Formats: sequence, C-alpha cells, structure tokens
Amino acid sequence: MIDRPAVTMPGENLLPTDADVDALVRAEHGNPFSILGPHPDGDGLVVRAYLPNALGVEVLERSGGRVLAAMEQGQAPGFFFTRLTNQQPYLLKIRWAGGEQITEDPFSFGPQLGEMDMYLFSEGNHRQVGRVFGAQPMEVEGVQGVRFAVWAPNARRVSVVGSFNGWDGRRHPMRLRFPSGVWEIFIPRLQPGESYKYEILGPNGILPLKADPIALATELPPGTASVISHPLEYEWKDEAWLQQRAAQQSVKAPMSIYELHAGSWRRDGGDDGRLYDWHELAERLIPYVVDLGFTHIELMPIMEHPFGGSWGYQLLSQFAPSARYGNAHDFAAFIDACHTAGIGVILDWVPAHFPTDAHGLGEFDGTALYEYAHPFEGFHQDWDTYIYNLGRTEVHGFMLASALHWLREFHVDALRVDAVASMLYRDYSRKEGEWIPNRHGGRENLEAIDFLRHLNDVVATETPGALVIAEESTAFPGVSKPTSEDGLGFAYKWNMGWMHDTLQYIQEDPINRQYHHDKLTFGMVYAYSEHFVLPISHDEVVHGKGSLIEKMPGDRWQKFANLRAYLSFMWTHPGKKLLFMGCEFGQWREWNHDRELDWHLLDEPDHRGTQNLVRDLNRLYSHEPALHELDADPAGFQWLIGDDRANSVFAWLRKSSTGDPLLVVGNFTPVVRENYRVGVPEDSRWVEIFNSDAECYGGSNVGNGGGMLPEQIPAHGQDVSLALTLPPLGVVILRPQG
Repeated sequence: MIDRPAVTMPGENLLPTDADVDALVRAEHGNPFSILGPHPDGDGLVVRAYLPNALGVEVLERSGGRVLAAMEQGQAPGFFFTRLTNQQPYLLKIRWAGGEQITEDPFSFGPQLGEMDMYLFSEGNHRQVGRVFGAQPMEVEGVQGVRFAVWAPNARRVSVVGSFNGWDGRRHPMRLRFPSGVWEIFIPRLQPGESYKYEILGPNGILPLKADPIALATELPPGTASVISHPLEYEWKDEAWLQQRAAQQSVKAPMSIYELHAGSWRRDGGDDGRLYDWHELAERLIPYVVDLGFTHIELMPIMEHPFGGSWGYQLLSQFAPSARYGNAHDFAAFIDACHTAGIGVILDWVPAHFPTDAHGLGEFDGTALYEYAHPFEGFHQDWDTYIYNLGRTEVHGFMLASALHWLREFHVDALRVDAVASMLYRDYSRKEGEWIPNRHGGRENLEAIDFLRHLNDVVATETPGALVIAEESTAFPGVSKPTSEDGLGFAYKWNMGWMHDTLQYIQEDPINRQYHHDKLTFGMVYAYSEHFVLPISHDEVVHGKGSLIEKMPGDRWQKFANLRAYLSFMWTHPGKKLLFMGCEFGQWREWNHDRELDWHLLDEPDHRGTQNLVRDLNRLYSHEPALHELDADPAGFQWLIGDDRANSVFAWLRKSSTGDPLLVVGNFTPVVRENYRVGVPEDSRWVEIFNSDAECYGGSNVGNGGGMLPEQIPAHGQDVSLALTLPPLGVVILRPQG
C-alpha cells in the first residue's frame, strides 16, 4: 500500500492515510472517530464509513431521505467516502447481501458522557454507574439508540459487537475518553433485547470477548452475552413498608431470617422440573414464609453467575439479576410482593472475589484491571477466583455502585456481605511467604477495610433503613460498631463462633455433654461485643457435613428431640435468627442445588411437628418483647443456672425493656427430671407457654401442665423457686401470670 497524505485543503483529498485505513482494516485503530464519520471540509463535509462486506453506500438527507451522494470505495474493500457540499445531518443507506439498512452514522455523534460522570467515576464515587455506564437505551439529537460506555484504560481498541453487526469488531470501534480510560459510542436505532459483548484489543493482542461489567441484563446461562435493557422502571407499592423498615430491622426488633436458594426451594414438577420464575416463587414462597412467622428471607446470590454449582457466589454481573428466574422487572415485583406481605428481603452480595471465566472481569483490558496483579494479592487459592483490587478508585466505586444498585433500584432491605474475613486479611488462608504485607508491614487489607467503612457510611446516607450484614468469622474488632467509633460500620455480624460451638455441643452424645458444657454458655461471654445474627446457614448442610437433623445423635426420636431443643435454645438466645431452608422440617439429606427440598417428608408427623415448632418459636419470638427488645443490652439476659454440668441443664431469664421476664430451661439429656428447682424473680403463678417436647411437635408431652406457684425456697439468687418437671431433650419457657 502506498501511503497517501491526509486531507489538508477543501476537496484536495477525501481519503485518510493508507496507514489509518490499514489500522481500521486490522481493527487496531485507537481513534476511529478521527477518521470515520463527518469531518468539516470548508463549507462542505467529508463523510467516511468503514462497513466490511457492504456492497454499496449512499448518503441521504436526514429530514427528507433525498439521496445526497453515492459513496465511493477507498483504499480497502468496505471503506467508503464522499464529500457533501453542505454541512448537514445525514443518513447512511447501506446495501448488504441480505438487504438494505438505513441508519444514522454512529460516528456522527459527539462525545456522550459528561465531564462530571467521568470525574466521579475516576474518583470512585459515582453512585449511579448502573444508569450511566454499560448499555443505556436513550435518545440523542432526536435519534433513539443505545449508548455504550466501558472502562478499559489499557486497551488499544474497544468495539461493541453483537448480532446487529455480525459480531464484527471492525464495525463499531469506540471513542476513548482521556484520561478516564472509558470507551464510549452511541449506536443509533439499536433496541433493548439485543445481545452484545465487547471486543478488546489489549496491549498484547486480541482478548476473548468480554461481557459488560455493568450490564443490566444477561443471556440465560450457559449463554454469556450481555443483553441491552432499559434501566428498571417499576411502579412500587411498598411505601408503607419502607416507612417503617428502620424500626422493623433495628436491634430492638425481632428478625427471623429464612435463607434460601431460589433454584432449589421448590421446582415445577419436582427434582427434575424447571425453575420457577419470580412470579411463581412469590405465589408459593411468600405465603409459606408468612405462615411460618419469619420476618425476612435471605436469597443466596441472584446476580448472574456462569456456573449454577457456585450457588451464585462466583458471580460476574454485579448489576444484573440472573436470567434463570426472569428479568429485572420480575425481580422487582417479587420484592414488592414480599414487602406487601410484611416480609423483608436480604440479598447475599459478593465484593470479595470473582471467577476466572474468560468472558468475565479477569484481565479485562489485557491487564489486571479489576483484580490485583500479583497472585499473592489477586488470587484466592480456596475458591480459584480473582480478588477485587478495592484500592483502585474505579474498582472501589464500581462495587459501591453495585451495592447501591440493589438497595436503591430494587428496594432490597439488606445486603449480607459474603466472606468478609477473606477481605480483611492479606494472609487469609495463605502460607508464610505467600502473602504481601500492607504498607505498615501488617496483615490487614487496608484498602478493603476503607472500602467496607465507606460502603456502610454511604448506605446509611443513601438508603436509610437498609442494613449491611457481615459474614465474618474472625475476632476482628468492631465489625458492627459505627465508623465514627473506628468500627467497620456493619449493622450486624454473623456469629460464626456461636454456630460452631453450639453445633459441636449438640452433636455430642448426651452422656458426654457434661464435658462440653461451656460450648453452650460461652456465647454469652461475648454476646454484646457485636450486634449478632445466629446463623444456621447453607454452609452447615453441604460438603459432607450432613443435614441439621443428621447431626443430632441418638435414634430417630432422639434426633428430632435434639433438633427441637437446639432450635428452641437458638430462638431464646440473644441475637437475630437465621435458618436455612429445609432445616425447619428436618430434611434428612444434604442440600443439593439441583434438587428441590424433600417436601414429601411433611406427610410424616415428626417432620410436620418440627415445622410446627419453628412456626410457634417465630410467633413467640415476635410477640414476646423479652425475646428481642434487649438483644443488644446485657440487661436483657440473666443466667440462673449455667453450671449444672452433671445434668446438662441450663436456665436463664430473658427480660423486656420494662423488666418483664421469661424463664427458659433446657434439659439436654434424654432423662425426665422431676422436681428440678429453679429460682425465679417473681412470687406469682408461672405458666408454661412453650414446651419443645409437646405432642404437637412430635414430643412425649412431659411438662408442667397449666403452670405452678413458686415455693418460698430461695435458689439461684432468687427468694422463691419453682420445682419443675423437665422433659427429656427439651426446652420449656414459662412466664409469670398477671
């Protein structure tokens, strides 16, 4: 090719240099807008287009459709040019082998994103990324189309590709906005519903096609393309819920959370049936949750993820609900229906790591962009995932905007942040010499800590009443303390220590429990150091750990009695409650994400009885102020008996803000204990209001009938006491009458 000079004088030469055209043909031109589209030429306009495989192109008047010029072919097939005598809006009429296309020229539109958008994005503080970046249907200069914007600062060229351009990266190369590193283009006449990806030429060559990090919708897996979608426009009906949400989720309120996996709670047709969509789930799930008395549901991640077996925890679309269950509007309707029924919605959200799939965020522009570059910082060996580099302002802002997206756009009531412990420590699950210290030589990940604090402050400001909950398994101080007090600022922290200790205790044969007595009492030593959720989550019923009922020792009757006693202990212990689906009726097998729960078990009395127990525990928990009002106040709990190892008996008081007490007594042996004396604070009749051994729960119906009067016998620091009958492997709750 002979290199020709660029246009210098009106009409002298309409062609760019051969080098420029050659770069367009090779899809390596970093500034296609400098060549393509309209370029003033004196009074006229030079118009150039690169349309590989086009048979011919005419330029039409935009207003009337009159032919202004037939474009000539330039140095390479598909490269067309012409000169108009007047500077005016125009259309391109393109002749393809399969027919004609009339459209505005994408290269005739100027820069799209405003300087403030660029500034806020680069600063890491753009709160509306989901409504500005990615694919945004809009009208520009009176023309309907879609604006694309993607961050890829180290790319040499970025193109939007899809079925609308034959997945040809030469057709729609984008404009680079310096210095932000954002590439953008407006493609006229493009419609929502089209699939697309980005073709990126990295520093070292072409990359696998990349899905849009800020896509609002995606293809149904195993498809991996992004889908053009309008930002959510939903007519919400949950104003009453939002107005009282803060009170419903305060530390003084009862919060009982039903954790579930949307794809395996129930299916249409059983185990091998299709997944329910959000509307079908709402029809079935919401009445069930309301009937059982749960206040919230917690959904394992519903953001789009390529592999169903990750349960959503290896997700790639931080702004798109999974197409497995419907579209964004369907998901909004589901949440609205939950709120109408008085049920809060918690979403699991994953800012700790992301999968290595080729179409994802890894080496997005040919460099470690979203992840740390060094594998000692940027790769999780446990999960085979990349780690977000939250110290990079754009990544920090990307994740911040994702959190706000779910809380603001979908009215989600809380985010439960997955794997916080792995974020806090640079040596998490790493051997000596395989991690990089922070700038002070320490093991804390200072960038992640800054991010979490900023996240919690921003959520409190932008979405009042919404919560952020930490799944955090270490003794990191102040997880649920305000950031103003040097805490991380979370509303609640999962109490993993309580979960491990109590499950270890309940798995012991009752004859050995006297040697593990402290595992049930130790939780109260630190119960007020954080605001806690007591979690019996999906993690406890997978990977060979067995189901919750299978953890229980003894024969079938004892297993169910142990399960009922354990759940009763949990519901009367300080802390909000979380129970994974299936545990509420004693499912025998481990949870499997590819099968629905074993609902047929509810035909059996002991399974139905366990479900009845959970329903009654939830109602008691919600209706008895003593069980929730002082969850975060040591005045709400008092041990009466915490040292009876020989009998494996525990007794304690829960108190309301007005001091009204409930007495809880647990017997964790299969022996009936007659005349077991417990001191009580009030000399009035005490009525048994709950007994986990009741016949309606599948128990042996041993208990204290209608109640009893105290005797004038001091015990446990109280002036009077009760001589109780303690059921085997049972928990009883009594309340003073009057």
